[in-house]
Amino acid sequence: MAASTALQKFVDSETPIEVDQLHSFYDSLPAIDCEFMLGDWLGGCFNTGHRGEKMLANLGWGGKRFTALNDVNPIMSIDDNGALQVNEVLGTASLRIVEYRGQTTATMVYDQHPIFDHFKKIDDDQVLGVMDSKGDDFPLYFYLRRAR
Repeated sequence: MAASTALQKFVDSETPIEVDQLHSFYDSLPAIDCEFMLGDWLGGCFNTGHRGEKMLANLGWGGKRFTALNDVNPIMSIDDNGALQVNEVLGTASLRIVEYRGQTTATMVYDQHPIFDHFKKIDDDQVLGVMDSKGDDFPLYFYLRRAR
C-alpha cells in the first residue's frame, strides 16, 4: 500500500488507532532533512487517546510554520476566516536532525519545553509527525500537509 493511501486510511478512521500501528507506519517511512520542512503546513491529529489531542483541538490547531531552521511557530491556529494565525501558547521552536526510533530525521525542538516533533516523509507534500514529550506515557501522532 502506498504511504499516502495508508495515511488517508488513518486520517479517515472513525475508531481509535493503536499507537503501535502508527509506530510501524512511522518506522516504514523515509527520513527527511530540515530544509524539506520549510514553509506553512496544515495539520491534524490521530485519535489515539493522547491528552494533547484535546488541547490542540481547544487551541484550534491547524498547522505549523517553518520560516527558517531557527524560526518555527509550532502552533498555528485557524481563525474565523480559515487563515492560519500564530498562536504563541507553546512559544517557538527550531529544526534539527535528531535520532528517534533508530533513524535520524528532521525534528522540531521546542525552545522552552521538553518536546520534540519528529517528521518522516509520506510524499513531497505530506509528512507523518510524532510528538515525543517528556513525561507522556506514549507519543502524539499527527500529520502535516504542505499549504499551497
